Amino acid sequence: MTVPADSGLEDQVSPKTAAVLRAAMTRLFEGRPQRTDGRLTKENLYKEAQVSRATMNRAHAVLAEWDAHLTAHGRVTPGEAKRDTAIADLKKRLTAKTQECTLLENKLKAAHTAIAALFHDNQALRQQLDKDVSATITPIRPRGPRQRR
Repeated sequence: MTVPADSGLEDQVSPKTAAVLRAAMTRLFEGRPQRTDGRLTKENLYKEAQVSRATMNRAHAVLAEWDAHLTAHGRVTPGEAKRDTAIADLKKRLTAKTQECTLLENKLKAAHTAIAALFHDNQALRQQLDKDVSATITPIRPRGPRQRR
């Protein structure tokens, strides 16, 4: 809620209520809510402070502080910022692992192709050896003790 500049931003609530609202605002900004989900909304502010919406709307100075903080820092709570950072980190790690898996898969396919080619070459050589009748293997005779000269 934006208050006209000529209103002087005076709270139309008791100092105790303003203090309760500021304490609730601090808890929300620090990411440690007690009664809400922690999102930075005015609905959560009055629920966290346990006051009515109408009472919160009469706390012009508190709402001006609320608006100023959201303008300066955005609507992201510390917990949400930490979560978003963790998600971004996990996405980077997932991308790296996916690239690594793709590289390893390509290497595996290349090795599979090379092994298959070697297997077929080996089979062809064995068949050729089996068909070749002129190929006889002569065992090498062991030599006797070596003589010194």
